[in-house]
Amino acid sequence: MAPLALAQFVASFAATTMTVSISAIADGLATPVSGVQATITLFTLVMAALMVPGGKLTDVWGRKRCFTAGLAVYGAGALVAALAPGPWVLLLGYSVLEGVGSALMIPPVYVLVTVLFGEVAERARAFAVVSAAGGVGAAAGPLLGGLLTSAFGWRTAFLFQVAVVAAILVAARGLRDPGPSGARGDGPPARFDVPGAVLSGTGLFLVVLGVLRSGWVFVGLGVLVLGAFGWHITRRRDPLCPPELFRDARTVLGLATQVVQWLVLQGAFIVLSVYAQRVRGLDAVGSGLALAPVTAGVLVAAAVADRLARRLPLRRVVRVGFAVTVVGVALLVAPVRHDSGFAAFLPGLLLGTGVGTMLTASVTLVQSAWPPPAQGAVSGVSRAVSNLGSSLGTALAGAAVAATTAGPYASALAVFGGLAVVGFGLALLLPRQPS
Repeated sequence: MAPLALAQFVASFAATTMTVSISAIADGLATPVSGVQATITLFTLVMAALMVPGGKLTDVWGRKRCFTAGLAVYGAGALVAALAPGPWVLLLGYSVLEGVGSALMIPPVYVLVTVLFGEVAERARAFAVVSAAGGVGAAAGPLLGGLLTSAFGWRTAFLFQVAVVAAILVAARGLRDPGPSGARGDGPPARFDVPGAVLSGTGLFLVVLGVLRSGWVFVGLGVLVLGAFGWHITRRRDPLCPPELFRDARTVLGLATQVVQWLVLQGAFIVLSVYAQRVRGLDAVGSGLALAPVTAGVLVAAAVADRLARRLPLRRVVRVGFAVTVVGVALLVAPVRHDSGFAAFLPGLLLGTGVGTMLTASVTLVQSAWPPPAQGAVSGVSRAVSNLGSSLGTALAGAAVAATTAGPYASALAVFGGLAVVGFGLALLLPRQPS
């Protein structure tokens, strides 16, 4: 579990450490804050666009080979970002290379957990470990990233990622790999669906780009391309992902709840971080402390996620998580006033607890619905929709906080609270899990 959990840790760290360093990076590279926000959005967008092809590559290359290749690309991207002389090189290292590396290394994490742990309770416990590592990474992003940025500069946060990746590569040498589909005589070797990868990646890219730019033409084009992708996988013998995934109500609704979970978490994270820096004038450390209740909530929830999965139906866990999230976001509207103190950020604990409670449940619900041969595709789609949610959350947050007054921040949080209500409605539709 060590290399798998550490991989999720460093990916989560990369996603959140930039939020408290936005102002420092903008000043250091002489670029506007909106440019740094676009770099963060592109990072999650690249992951969302390439997670499905990355999941398929676990069947073609093998889980361990795909995992280590992703680590190598990710580490190279972190090094490029650390040495970036300008915003475009930062975009290449962070958004492109780290995004591609994450798309290669994260699907094997969830595939290996699923195939190595047969019992649902064991699997939920293993997913809880991965989620907890992600929570620690999310918590370390604002806090450790803020400390490093304040003491040594924002570049050291990327050098820290390089060191962690090197440690993972050493730990991964003893990682067991059951092998790709077809490698053990259980069928022909998997082939990579290049047209499907192009269609899925292009469609996801256009959708998020349209949201980021408020260009509904791009959104419409993206939906059309994704429709063409759906038609394509029904006609191909060895598609990028089996079309049956999108015909199963439990899988579709489970994936939909994942989109909303990450959209609300990442969006609220960005809103609070930018508010703390631009309106409250907090530095990177202060912003990290303001976000600490949210990440602490994720950690607390991850610690008990496996127990909840053993004692309660997974769909009930998801519903409870959304209910707690709605309350947390509603209470968080209070901090975005000039006269509120630091204690007003404490309801973020409820937001983090609510989302953290259902992350493990949603992943276990979707992954456990399919046999081992389909795990590569399921993992890729699951990680793609999660990163799509993060991309949409970042894009919506950036559009909502374009002004510098306090009003837009409260309105933005209210929007994410409404989306959490939509997620609760989706959770109510989840069918009963078969015994």
